[in-house]
Amino acid sequence: MSADNSEHAPPGVDTSTPHSARIYDWWLGGKDNFAVDRAVGQAFLNTIPTVRAMAKENRDFIHRVVEYLVRDQGVTQFLDVGTGIPTSPNLHEVAQAIDPRCRVVYVDNDPIVLVHARALLVSSPEGATEYIHADMRDAAGLLGDPALTRTLDLTKPVALTLIAVLMLIADADDPGHAVRQLMDALPPGSYVVITHPAYDFDPPAIEKLVAITEGQMTFVPRWRKDVEAYFAVPGWQMVEPGLVPVMAWHPPVEPEDPTAAYYWAGVARKN
Repeated sequence: MSADNSEHAPPGVDTSTPHSARIYDWWLGGKDNFAVDRAVGQAFLNTIPTVRAMAKENRDFIHRVVEYLVRDQGVTQFLDVGTGIPTSPNLHEVAQAIDPRCRVVYVDNDPIVLVHARALLVSSPEGATEYIHADMRDAAGLLGDPALTRTLDLTKPVALTLIAVLMLIADADDPGHAVRQLMDALPPGSYVVITHPAYDFDPPAIEKLVAITEGQMTFVPRWRKDVEAYFAVPGWQMVEPGLVPVMAWHPPVEPEDPTAAYYWAGVARKN
């Protein structure tokens, strides 16, 4: 896309303000971004030169955790909220490569993600994928959406993935409430997966990122204790190794510096 003005944008896409999905797309080498996204993305890079590598580490974590859930835990249903612009391999491609029966519902509220939703709907014959254009702050509406209820069986375990999405919800909108609603709706044996950028790793640098986005987009890094609180729902238990830097969650090779990517990552299971 890489357009500099709205006439090249798909209907409903606002190119006057940056959006995290498009910034991530630019960092990861995609073309579905605009000048305003690249400007913020570059400002982030100027502040933290390794931020592009951090975005890739966050994405690599998704692949690891999906492999763990499908191969080791037998999970075949996923609810991926805050999907972002498709980048192959997508979650369902990773999951269905292990078990073709996997069923995945993707959710995002960015119109540009909706434009590319068809890339998320190419499922294996044995499985299924669906896309819902919705906002997770309306958790009740999402859970009642016919596209979700016809794709996922909420009487059987579901993995809820919230990858770098809670940072886009202001404290005033109470992201924890939406997370609890979604977690409460899932049956025993389900999992929740969260990654979240945090101040703990480099407070001054993260403060600068917040200043860059102020007045342009919602970007809310939090502290470890805040991320920990999302998992603190009765009946749920953290999976080893607990809440750790994203690079330290079951890495294929021990990283030289596991704190080099400024995200906390964790997985919990419903008893």
